Amino acid sequence: MGYSVGQVAGFAGVTVRTLHHYDGIGLLVPGERSHAGHRRYGDADLDRLQQIMFYRELGFPLDEVAALLDDPDADPQEHLRRQHTLLRARIGKLQAMAAAVEHAMEARKMGVNLTPEEKFEVFGDFDPDDHVEEVRERWGHTEAYQESQRRTASYTKEDWKRLTEEFDAVHRRMADVMESGLPAESAEAMDVAEEHRRFISSGYYDCSHEMHTCLGEMYVADERFTATYEAIRPGLAVYLRDAMLANAVRNS
Repeated sequence: MGYSVGQVAGFAGVTVRTLHHYDGIGLLVPGERSHAGHRRYGDADLDRLQQIMFYRELGFPLDEVAALLDDPDADPQEHLRRQHTLLRARIGKLQAMAAAVEHAMEARKMGVNLTPEEKFEVFGDFDPDDHVEEVRERWGHTEAYQESQRRTASYTKEDWKRLTEEFDAVHRRMADVMESGLPAESAEAMDVAEEHRRFISSGYYDCSHEMHTCLGEMYVADERFTATYEAIRPGLAVYLRDAMLANAVRNS
């Protein structure tokens, strides 16, 4: 008899109200009904919902999603290829933006003046120096910030490049663990979380497990941090936060 609307909402991480709305506008009409008239979703319906969610994540309005999916000449495999291409482009853009912010922040710390080309090659007319001031306002009074300032004062551009590459590698390993289907509380995920904490401690400031969990909460609460991790893999911000918390509990 397929899956109930509540089950599908749980699978997909959407609300029942959203599924009812999709049904009401004809975007996702369940292929089956129970004897009592309740919606029942089959495998084909789940495939279509997955496609809808892909396109919605990419910013397509519902009417365009419907037009794309209802095109009689469309190849399901072509949908996936198109979405993959768009997602990779989005990921590349967000990663480049994150790297540009980090570059601007660290250049300011080292007293290096970026050229106009360096400052705006990714952001256009957005000034990443604004983030440096925010960091100072939010954390400038903390011992961790001051320790980070002391440590990084002598870092060269090669040091910053190396640190960025190493940190990116940690994030990719966490994304791989997540993609494998292991829970955030698994030993594998906690091990990468511990690697994440130790990287911060070795490169910037002494990051206790308690402080590490606070960082994890910030990754989820601040949409700018969330966007960075979501660009690596959707859901990674929450997964990383949960793994960091589980690792702190393991080491308590």
